[in-house]
Formats: sequence, structure tokens, C-alpha cells
Amino acid sequence: MKKIILPLLLILSIGMLAAVESAPSEVVGYVKYDMVIGNNLIAIPMENPYAMASDLGMSFAGNVDQISYWDQTSQAWVTATDIGGFWDGDYALSSGSVLLVYSYAPTTFYSIGDMPATNASYTLVTGNNTLMIPLNKSILAMASDLGAELVAGSVDQISYWDQANQAFSTATDIGGFWDGDYAISIGMPLMVYSYAPITWPTRSAGVLPLSSKVR
Repeated sequence: MKKIILPLLLILSIGMLAAVESAPSEVVGYVKYDMVIGNNLIAIPMENPYAMASDLGMSFAGNVDQISYWDQTSQAWVTATDIGGFWDGDYALSSGSVLLVYSYAPTTFYSIGDMPATNASYTLVTGNNTLMIPLNKSILAMASDLGAELVAGSVDQISYWDQANQAFSTATDIGGFWDGDYAISIGMPLMVYSYAPITWPTRSAGVLPLSSKVR
């Protein structure tokens, strides 16, 4: 799954990215997710234009009939399903949402628009949680980097969705060595296992956390 954010987020230097983050309303770009037939894990990194899962579903012109979010409480996917134009189990979306989308054809999803007013932040519970690498975290290059940044010892499994195998592929912390480590990038959706409730990235002045659970 290729992820591209243009015109500024990947082609500017770290110093210029800092300037971008200081005035997010002035930045317009997109993140690209290539989708295959089957399940695909995507996110909404840019300012969200979709009020409901059904709004996103209709943008796929009939190629998508199931859109799911991870429910932290039940530790299971909760799905909105298109039943002849009526989306059963419809729910609200927000910037930073991580979604499992079933597609009947190869397609591309673009999260396009303004930078969100606040950087994505996630409140993790004990158990599995979905999150997206926030747009201000380009310094994270590997899953092990994310593991090191999370509260020490709280997370030992970080997984991405392998489209070819239609399953999660996991990097596991084994005494400080991350077996199965892989590259990550901003906008990338992931599943992490936490042993304690934590918030990541931690709250900073003027930035409100966005729960990984879609509400």
C-alpha cells in the first residue's frame, strides 16, 4: 500500500515541516492508499470531509459495501454494511480514523484537503488498538521506532495489514529486538497491542487527543 502526501509533507525538509505544522490551515495535500480486492486498512489523515461511514462508502461508486472500525471495548471490528443503498450500522467519522474497508475492485483512496487543525492522538486501552502515524511524526521510520517512542514496555506488538495475505503482519519486541521490523510512514494505519492504558502522542498545548475508536 503506497502512501503519498503532496505537495509539501514528504518533499520538504524537517525544518520546513515544522513551519507547515505551525500553520496547518494553509496546507492542502493528500495521502494516497492503493486498495486491492478484499480487505484494506486505510486512514483519514487530512481534514475529514465525510460525516458518516456511508458518505465514505458512497464515494467508492459501488466498489465498497463494508467499512469497519476497531471497537476497543469489545476488541472486535464494528461494521457499517451497504444494504441496497442503506448503510446498516452507520457511524460517524473523524480525522485520524483508521478503517478496514472491503473492496470488490482495485481502487485508490485519497484523503485530500487541508491539514487537520490538531495532530492525531490516540487513547489506547489494554488490548488491541488501531492508530495512524500522525502527520507530524515523519521522524518515525520503522515499527521499532514507534515501539521505542511509546511508553517503555507498554507495547510489544505493532502490526500492519498485509493486503496480499489478507492478514496482519506483526513486529514483536523480544527483549529490545523487534523481530519482523518493517518501515512505517506518516498516514500509515496500524494495530498495536498495549499492556496498559496510554495516550500517544501525549497531549500538548492546544492539541486535543483523538480516540482511535470512531465515535
